[in-house]
Amino acid sequence: MITQNKRLVSIVLTVALLLLIPFIAMQFTNEVDWSLFDFMVAGFLLLSTGFLCELVLRRIDKMEHRIAICAAILVALFLMWAELAVGIFGTPFAGS
Repeated sequence: MITQNKRLVSIVLTVALLLLIPFIAMQFTNEVDWSLFDFMVAGFLLLSTGFLCELVLRRIDKMEHRIAICAAILVALFLMWAELAVGIFGTPFAGS
């Protein structure tokens, strides 16, 4: 039980550290211009991805299935992130 809780804490800390990168970059350059909403969306995407992968690790027994499902979750994250950032699919949610 303690190991599982450590993984949850490490997921949250990893997301916080990843979100610090654009926050710090905003202090030094005008090229990075994130709003509070951008941080909220990024945090939601990263946390939900981490928690979904954690759920898969806890519930699925076969290692091959774990890897495949977590890989699919990560692909979905990257596709959503790319669409929000530059609009590779041309949906109305595109950031450009």
